[in-house]
Amino acid sequence: MVKYFVTGEGVRPVQIEEFKPLCWVDMVNPTDDEVDDVAKATGVSEDLIKAALDEEEPARTDFDDGNSMFVVDCPVIEESDGGDSYSTLPLAIIYNKKSIITVCLKGNPVLKDFITGRIKIAADKPVGFILQFMYGNAKRFLYCLKQIDRKARRVQSELGRTLKNEEILQLLDLENSLVYFSTSLNSNYKVHEKLSKVEAVATREDYRDLFDDMVIESSQAIEMCKIYKDILSVSMDAYGSVISNNANDTMKKLTVITILLAIPTMIAGFWGMNVFVPGQLAEGDTTLWFWVIIGATFLLTAAVAFLLVRSMKFRPGGRTRRQKKSRRKRA
Repeated sequence: MVKYFVTGEGVRPVQIEEFKPLCWVDMVNPTDDEVDDVAKATGVSEDLIKAALDEEEPARTDFDDGNSMFVVDCPVIEESDGGDSYSTLPLAIIYNKKSIITVCLKGNPVLKDFITGRIKIAADKPVGFILQFMYGNAKRFLYCLKQIDRKARRVQSELGRTLKNEEILQLLDLENSLVYFSTSLNSNYKVHEKLSKVEAVATREDYRDLFDDMVIESSQAIEMCKIYKDILSVSMDAYGSVISNNANDTMKKLTVITILLAIPTMIAGFWGMNVFVPGQLAEGDTTLWFWVIIGATFLLTAAVAFLLVRSMKFRPGGRTRRQKKSRRKRA
C-alpha cells in the first residue's frame, strides 16, 4: 500500500492521489509494481526501497547518488491468544531532493501520529522529519519496555502463588523480547551517531536540541532494557531453582513411600512361598502366627519410617527442629 502526503501550514498532512515533488511517500508492505512506480517517480533505486522489506535487515545508513537512507528498528506489539508479544521490525527513511519515502512491512504508530497531526512534520525538511521520527521511535521503545515490565510483574505475582508452565513460558517470551529490544536499541544508537554528522544537525540549533532529546530517550531505553533483562534473567534462575527443589522434595517423599511399601511386600512374599518358613506350623491353627507377623511387619515399617524421616530431616510443618529453635531465638 502506498500513500502520498503533502505538508503545509495546516497541522495535519494532506493526502493526495499521486506523486508530487516534495511530498512524503508512505509505503506499507508494497507490491513489486508499487515499488517500481515509486522508484521511477522519485529516482530512488528499487534496492534501497526494498531494504526494509527484509525482516532481518540490520539498522544502518546508506548514501548513494544523492539518496540518503536511514534504516532503524522499531518496536512492534503483536496480539495473540496467549497475550501481547513484542518484537522489532526495520523501517527505512529515504530522502532526496524530490521527496521523503518511508518503507516498512507493517504500519508504524509514530508515522500514524504524523498522519493524524499529533506530531507536526514538514515533508520539505527531511532531516527534521527523521529527527522527529527517531525521537518518537525512542519514546515508543520506552512505552513498550514499561508494558513488558508490568506484564512481567503480573506474571511473577501469579508464579508466587502457583508454579505453572504457562507463566514460565510467558516470562521466557518476555526475556526473548528484551533481547530483541536490546540488540535493536544498540543498533539504532549507531545510526544516531551517523545522523549526528549530517550537516543540518551540526549547524542548526533546533535540530541539535531535538537530536540531544532523542539521544537522551534512546540512552534511557537502553538502560531500562538492560535492567529489565537482568531482573528477568535472575527471576528465571530463581524459579528454576524452586522447581528443582520441589522436584527433589517430591522424589524424596516417593522414595520413602516406596521403601515403606517394600517391607510388608517382602515379608508377605516369604510366607507366601510354597516352602517351610520359620514360625509356620505344619499343621493346626496358624491364626496366632498371622497376627504376630502382621504386628511385627507394622512395627518394622514404623521403625524404618521413623529413621528415614529423621535422617531426611523432613517434618510435616516444613521446618527442622534446628530451624524452629533458631526462629524462636530471633523472635
